[in-house]
Amino acid sequence: MAKKHGEVSQHMFAQYKIDAITNGVHARTWTGKVFQELFDRHIPGWREDSFMLRYGLSLPAKEIWHAHQQTKGLLLERVNRETNTGMKPDVFTLGFARRAAAYKRADLLFHDLERLKVIAAKVGKFQVVYAGKAHPQDQEGKELIQRICQAAEALRGSVKVVYLANYDWELGQLMTAGVDVWLNTPNPPMEASGTSGMKAALNGVPSLSILDGWWIEGCIEGTTGWAIDSTAPAEGDRTPHDADSLYDKLEKIVMPLYYRNRDGWLNVMRHAIALNGSFFNTQRMILQYVLKAYFE
Repeated sequence: MAKKHGEVSQHMFAQYKIDAITNGVHARTWTGKVFQELFDRHIPGWREDSFMLRYGLSLPAKEIWHAHQQTKGLLLERVNRETNTGMKPDVFTLGFARRAAAYKRADLLFHDLERLKVIAAKVGKFQVVYAGKAHPQDQEGKELIQRICQAAEALRGSVKVVYLANYDWELGQLMTAGVDVWLNTPNPPMEASGTSGMKAALNGVPSLSILDGWWIEGCIEGTTGWAIDSTAPAEGDRTPHDADSLYDKLEKIVMPLYYRNRDGWLNVMRHAIALNGSFFNTQRMILQYVLKAYFE
């Protein structure tokens, strides 16, 4: 769980003392091959000590960009081979891959298709890669995937959107390492923690996410990524508010930075590695379990 989940659980079970240890991911497993080689050259010892990734702030900008473009190329090669979509490596690419459950709101991005078309025409082209499976008995999850596929068809000619089949460990690693920004849009406060954004951070991929789960702890606005404003009233449908915030961040901050300020973008990538990659990993998580749970 994450700290926020601990707070929510404490309210639910007030008679018990509930603490929280935020999840982490295995750094060597979820760092792509190209970035592993980059870290090996400049941060020796990172494989044994994930905290060493804090030295990611000193990684050469050109090498980070080259490593990312190589990794992005691997992802888009698979996308184009399987879907014949013709996605291009110089186009800003969003990624979203996780279990297709209704509360995760994978279709929030498509709340206003006309707004997306305007952003693509005004700010720059962008493309979106989706993946994820629904539980066989989760009808809502299946319908969610159908809506995304329908939106992809409606956006044809303006925004390229694909939903990749057969989502598995290998594809998950390829996506978290290969997109430009990792998107997460759960309905708060239902995200217990989340880990896919942690995997992305190890590869210098920042998140654009609702402030829920681990992202409340991991988000330093404009430094490790960006928050989608989630301060809408808890009552009623918050979708229009959250979608507007998402569009505003894409149109006014994230995409302009990507297309017009390469140095600024690379600075965010560095901080994603150095601050989030070095902390949201299993080494820190297990250490906290030892200190706070096993030997308390």
